[in-house]
Amino acid sequence: MISEEKLVVLSMPKAPKILTDPPGPESKKILKRQADNESSVVSYSKGMPMAIARGKGATIEDADGNIYIDMFGGAGVMAVGHGHPEVLEAAHKQIDIVTHTLDIPSETREDLVDVLKELLPKELTRIFFGGPTGSDAVEQAIKLAKWNTGRNGIIAFDGAYHGMTGGSLALTTDSGHRDGIGQLIPDVHFVPYAYEYRNPFGCPDDETDLYAAKWLDRVLSDSHSGISKPAAVIIEAIQGEGGSIPPNPRFLKNIREITTKHDVLLICDEIQCGLGRTGKMFGFEHSEIVPDIVTLSKALGGVGFPISAIAYKEKLNTWPPGKTIGTFRGNMVAFAAGTAALRYMVREDIPGHAAELGKKVLDRLKDCEANSSIVGEARGIGLMLGIEMVKDKKTREPAPEYAKKVRSLAHRKGVMIEVGGHYNNVARLLPPLVITEELAMKGTEIICEVIAEIEQEAKGE
Repeated sequence: MISEEKLVVLSMPKAPKILTDPPGPESKKILKRQADNESSVVSYSKGMPMAIARGKGATIEDADGNIYIDMFGGAGVMAVGHGHPEVLEAAHKQIDIVTHTLDIPSETREDLVDVLKELLPKELTRIFFGGPTGSDAVEQAIKLAKWNTGRNGIIAFDGAYHGMTGGSLALTTDSGHRDGIGQLIPDVHFVPYAYEYRNPFGCPDDETDLYAAKWLDRVLSDSHSGISKPAAVIIEAIQGEGGSIPPNPRFLKNIREITTKHDVLLICDEIQCGLGRTGKMFGFEHSEIVPDIVTLSKALGGVGFPISAIAYKEKLNTWPPGKTIGTFRGNMVAFAAGTAALRYMVREDIPGHAAELGKKVLDRLKDCEANSSIVGEARGIGLMLGIEMVKDKKTREPAPEYAKKVRSLAHRKGVMIEVGGHYNNVARLLPPLVITEELAMKGTEIICEVIAEIEQEAKGE
């Protein structure tokens, strides 16, 4: 496993360092330019008002010289951190050779294919590079499932986030993203996820996953469920935007058994939880299953270069040439960067580092939970963590305003996080996997301090 000494040099020293209360004067100027000229839909710069000047490892510097501990990591994109030297070297070298090739092969492209096939289960023999985003990967997975089965329906789960394009948005449950958009793709249905903290079944919490799996089995078995046999079931092995929810490993194992029994394809969306984030290279590995199709993006581009892919079983390789195409499926810089990043992650056992460090961070967050009346649950696996904020531990009433305050106050103290969850009440941590223990624990301590401040304010102390 990689040493702390090797990780220290990847980030800026002495983080966090706040010289002026963010946003400082230079950031304000750039934020105003954005507000005057860009779409009203931009959001991250509203939750964390700043203009970024540079990034290094697990640290970011804003336009005013403030240095932050990055515990957001570009929503999980920056697995090996900002500006990783090996990845940048590979990208720079590729830029001087050729940058775009559609799907005409090259050594660079096939190198990434080879690395992915070394990491994926041997049953997933085929790789397809689609458009540049995770949404594109989901769209291709849906298309492949429908093409092979001749069926139209897709089943997804409560709390799912699969993207922002028509098909992927149809599989996403957040009404804030969907309302006012109109008709998306038809025949999409949702079933409960194994979300123990908000157990919808009235059963013992530790049996939530069993009841959720039975629900899916009933839907597929009962001709009066109102749901015809679908082309596929799509699931996040660890739910991300839904609130960093790691289910009992047997949940996914049961889902795999049920989909196999009913001859329904299983798609695992690994766009956020894949490529080392949970302590294993893929989230589904915790359940020791093999899906039929896997979607990949985010960390696949090394240091943020846009790229997506699906991997799938040989039996599904039935597309005729040109059945699905896309101009940016030949991003050579992303191929080179992705190969370098994955080779680095394997060589230095970055997933192992994420697993061990994640346990330490979660232990501290669990202490915070035990000593706080407004932390309902701290949870996660590896470096995919969440803190569910509530108004009362007994009623578990969601407190989205507290989660936003955690983000805002942590940012002012030099720590970047994000907010998600079914009720937008979960403070989410997705730091670069190359974050040092010192930075991770320092950032966690600041978050816990902020939560204590919010609790005192809520009590009127």
